[in-house]
Amino acid sequence: MNQGFTLWFTGLSGAGKSTLANLVADELRRRGHRVEILDGDEVRTNLSKGLGFSKEDRDTNIRRIGYVCNLLARNGVIAISAAISPYRDVRDEVRRAHSRFFEVFMKCPLDTLVERDVKGLYKKALAGEIKSFTGVSDPYEEPLNPELTIDSSLEQVEHSLAKLVATLEQKNFIARHAVSTGGAHKISAGGSR
Repeated sequence: MNQGFTLWFTGLSGAGKSTLANLVADELRRRGHRVEILDGDEVRTNLSKGLGFSKEDRDTNIRRIGYVCNLLARNGVIAISAAISPYRDVRDEVRRAHSRFFEVFMKCPLDTLVERDVKGLYKKALAGEIKSFTGVSDPYEEPLNPELTIDSSLEQVEHSLAKLVATLEQKNFIARHAVSTGGAHKISAGGSR
């Protein structure tokens, strides 16, 4: 059951991709899995330095992330991508290149994202000060059939983590986790409670 796969988080900036990716990575490591996270901001700084924010550059960035995730997954690692990945056609292209792929759509309404935005980027984008800002002046195409949709405006992160882990178990991406309860065993979705 320790097969690698790609766990792909997509959603707008501030929707909770990195937060949930880090939490699920911790849980998977506790269960003995090898895990690597490719965070969109870190990848842009290191793997995709020099790329801009045109559609072509964004697609190149996502293809690079997908390629690295596929290499890791083929070698028994759970590769987690936490990048906006705004365009459906490139996400679907990445999916087709993987034998085991699990997409999580982090849904969140724009007004909630504006409230959460400590850097004020959404307000600047809405005022026209930032060009090509995904979800404001540049499109974000929601996935049509993700394995899981999480609305981070409606759920506490602990609930989202438990739901994600339970779905990974149900779809046989990871083994069910037996928790000892005084001689008996109980199946747990894992995560914080």
